[in-house]
Amino acid sequence: MKQQIYKGKLTEFHPLKIAKKQDLTKNTFSLEFEIPTDLAGLFSFDAGQYVTVLTEKDGAEYINDYSITAAPFENKISLGLKINSDKSSASLIHNQYNEGDLMYVSKPAGRFTLVSKPSEFRTIVGFAAGIGITPILSHFKNILYQEPRTRLFLFYGNKNFENLAYREELDQLARFYGDRLQIYYFFSQENTSNSFFSGRIDEKKLNLIINQILHLDDTDEESTIWDAVDEVLICGKGKMIKSLANACYHHGIPKNNIHFELFEEFNEDIYPVEKEFPLIENIEVEYTMLGKNFQTELPDNREKILQQLLIQKFPVPYSCKSGICGSCECFLEEGEVELLENEYLTEKEEAQGKILACMSIAKTKKIKLNFDFN
Repeated sequence: MKQQIYKGKLTEFHPLKIAKKQDLTKNTFSLEFEIPTDLAGLFSFDAGQYVTVLTEKDGAEYINDYSITAAPFENKISLGLKINSDKSSASLIHNQYNEGDLMYVSKPAGRFTLVSKPSEFRTIVGFAAGIGITPILSHFKNILYQEPRTRLFLFYGNKNFENLAYREELDQLARFYGDRLQIYYFFSQENTSNSFFSGRIDEKKLNLIINQILHLDDTDEESTIWDAVDEVLICGKGKMIKSLANACYHHGIPKNNIHFELFEEFNEDIYPVEKEFPLIENIEVEYTMLGKNFQTELPDNREKILQQLLIQKFPVPYSCKSGICGSCECFLEEGEVELLENEYLTEKEEAQGKILACMSIAKTKKIKLNFDFN
């Protein structure tokens, strides 16, 4: 086992043997790990979660999160990785690690998850772009296996056919579960015989999808398929998530039923801030992180707490800055904040005093935070 500080938290990494390595496209590949019996409990997971991988080269360490593509019932940990550049961590892994090698992997984490409801009739829609298919694939395999009454629709965008990862596995699922799973592929940089499937999946495309694909419902002649949607899953880049999440909301899906996973740092709010706050100036902020105490003064509360601390170059844990990843989760020990909409904290956690610093507006002259908790 190895311990390392990651996103402001002490993280444990365990050596796992690579059981399988496979190229998917020219710039994506998959890894499957062998889980020792004594670590089986530690590496149990929910569909939609991820693991953190630590790699080493020339004395330097690289740490990245990768979504699990396997479903829990498959009893394995498999990942999908995309090589964005020759110097990326994924490129390092692809070139340096092979089947039989050991890699340091953390236990599964993340909250891009759904409560399983095997006895209910549900309709679930997924939107994915590029390597964003990875947690969606885990979800869809799990739902198809665990929920015999649930039907699913997947809208999967890529640049072109050549970049389409997991095509064979997705098509196999569609053939096996043809009565409950429909998959539609979209290409932004390749001509298709039907122009409907050309272009990015965004709010304009969603309007067409609702009107041309999710319109007639064979199970209820008085409503559309879109009317019956219970949950929406979105995974991709920030702009795609923001566009689709807001479009789904404006088309009647409650925000609590729209779930998203971000694959990059994103500095914008997913949903627009609709509240106005009384101006407070000269705000004293104290916080604890990794056993150290920090203190500063914020000029006012026009910006969120985390963003202002970063401007002042204070060390704070973060990843997305959009209320999705939970890296900046902390306890509010003193003062009051307005916690804006986020995808991470539960009502119970908020009641316990937990906040996300990236989504918090100060409402008092003094704020005290604690990032150190298990």
